[in-house]
Amino acid sequence: MAWDDIPDWASSVANSILMNVKQKDPFTFYHCCRVGRASRRLAQSMGLNEYEQSVLEFSGLFHDIGKVGIPDSILLKPARLEADEYRLMKAHPVMSAKTIEPLSNIPFFKAQLPGIRYHHEKVDGSGYPFNLEGDKIPLAARIIAVVDTVDAMMYTRPYREGLSFDVVKQELKDFSGTQFDKAIVNIYLDAVRFWNNIEAADKEEKAIKQILLKSA
Repeated sequence: MAWDDIPDWASSVANSILMNVKQKDPFTFYHCCRVGRASRRLAQSMGLNEYEQSVLEFSGLFHDIGKVGIPDSILLKPARLEADEYRLMKAHPVMSAKTIEPLSNIPFFKAQLPGIRYHHEKVDGSGYPFNLEGDKIPLAARIIAVVDTVDAMMYTRPYREGLSFDVVKQELKDFSGTQFDKAIVNIYLDAVRFWNNIEAADKEEKAIKQILLKSA
């Protein structure tokens, strides 16, 4: 697969889907955007090709879109979920995949389904919704699992404060080989120290564009 196998309308579809997510829950929208970007960067650091990086980026963008089907009383609850509420929340990976399945006749979108559907599986088999373990979990899902968890831990929610990266980094190490793929964690921790410079460059580029637009 190559760049010309990516439909030129793929970004428009992603934008349309994500705008629906943003209307439902802005936190989930921004989380998906960050996970999509981080998934692509991690895929690049792992040596995946440009097409595979794009698949990972879109998989990350779409991994939580099924949450639009979760009742507001659960999704937006400003407290920890009860057991029955959590069981319903755990259905979101399958719901996310079902949202993309109508596009699965397009190879680019079909390739995204494993990363979306299995991103909450754990390498020791204790994840959900299918209790897959080890290499039975698709590579894309193991990649998204790392960056998804990092983002979820670092950003503040109504029921808990976000954690510092030092704490998050230790969590990755502690659960490497049980929750996370150890090799992927090692690559992530080696690569992420360079991403802050990328973030700064992104912000600077956006600021410059705004100045140019104002002066045009």
